[in-house]
Amino acid sequence: MNAALMRETPAAVIAQCFAAQGPRALALRDSTAAQRIVKLRRLQAALLERRAALHAAFARDFGKPAAEVDLSELVPVLDEIHAAVSRLHQWMRPRRVAPTLTTLGTSARVLYQPKGRCLIIGPWNYPVSTVIGPLVSAVAAGNTVIIKPSEFTPAVNAVLDEMLAAVFEDDEVAVLHGAVATAQALLDCPFEHIFFTGSPAVGKLVMAAAARHLASVTLELGGKSPVIVDDSADLGRAAEVIMWGKLLNAGQSCVAPDTLFVQRNVHDELLRRCRELIAARYGKTDGDVAASPDLARMIHARHAGRIGALIDDARRLGAQVVAGGGHDAEACYVAPTLLANVPPAAQLAREEIFGPVLPVVAFDAIDEVLAHINAGPKPLALYLWSAHQPTIARVTQATSSGSVVVNHCMQQYAHTGLPFGGANNSGIGNSHGWYGFKAFSHERAMLRGGAVLLVKAFFPPYTRTRQRLLDALIGWLRRF
Repeated sequence: MNAALMRETPAAVIAQCFAAQGPRALALRDSTAAQRIVKLRRLQAALLERRAALHAAFARDFGKPAAEVDLSELVPVLDEIHAAVSRLHQWMRPRRVAPTLTTLGTSARVLYQPKGRCLIIGPWNYPVSTVIGPLVSAVAAGNTVIIKPSEFTPAVNAVLDEMLAAVFEDDEVAVLHGAVATAQALLDCPFEHIFFTGSPAVGKLVMAAAARHLASVTLELGGKSPVIVDDSADLGRAAEVIMWGKLLNAGQSCVAPDTLFVQRNVHDELLRRCRELIAARYGKTDGDVAASPDLARMIHARHAGRIGALIDDARRLGAQVVAGGGHDAEACYVAPTLLANVPPAAQLAREEIFGPVLPVVAFDAIDEVLAHINAGPKPLALYLWSAHQPTIARVTQATSSGSVVVNHCMQQYAHTGLPFGGANNSGIGNSHGWYGFKAFSHERAMLRGGAVLLVKAFFPPYTRTRQRLLDALIGWLRRF
């Protein structure tokens, strides 16, 4: 492995790179949609050329199956590029705004201007889609970018390094490597926008650093995303999709189901179906599951040890193992695990899991679940399986989350027509498609005076006639 990818980037190099992007950011304000589209097409071609290299890199970094690399890393980015290329002319077009009563005689537009120098700090769990996806939005909006990928995916980073160097000059898009020290040095620079994907705890540090320069932020964080299954749900379909969503990337997904709430009268049947699906997809014995090429590994031994400790803690407190339960930190392995009767005191019930472990809680009335959800921080995603429209309406209206998904799982992330983001503790701002373009753009108000300057009617001296005009205007406005 390239040792340079594992070292901290010196602060002087960071300062030099940031300074070099200043003039380029100013020049890119004049870039056209056609010029930006050329870059996006080159990025698309470069990504596809390195498909096999990325498959191999993901296998080295955390044993991710090639099909999951395609599905969860390449397809979302290619779709992001497709959305930007096909709609960028429309996105960049100034938006006309009709005059209001108090601005009659003027014309107005909203202009979309690049924010300037931007920073993207990526996580390790999806080191392509969560880095190159925002990059697509930033390039579409006409910005320069410095990328700081996670230090835990060196093989993937090596491919991204080579790919981005083939498409962009460093004064437009640069990749700088390192861990905490590099991130801190980058956050000391006065970027115009910072896009961070990671934990809420680190997100707070990023937001505090951005506040020093009054930089705007997009924070894609996480939390305990609940999934609710009531007794009207299609249990077969629910089990299939929930198990896929939970075990994709071995559960290391910010929008993975984190706690499964099941109505008591269908609890046992749903768990039976889930257990059978695990056996059908990954193997019937513990050894078969551990050897499955279709199950990714934990990113490193420390993370695997953390997940194993959560399982052991829940079992010690009385949780029942429905499936799995095995773990081997040195092998970065955690078995697909279902745990029933998890007590509230268990750490598993209180912190985001980020692994292939799903605690299951039985409920009788939906209001029990709503009270539990509303007592905690707002989740990034909320999943509901139900055919009962009043229940769907009740859950949607009574909760708050970054997204709400009915009778499906995870697919909201792949929809470039929807805003992707959290709410408060689970994130700030949105990304993907038009929303990603807006995140990296300054919406600049432009107003132009017309031939008739109606506002002159209110210039000093403030005569009785002018006061009567103001009284009439206020009287008219107060009627609404």
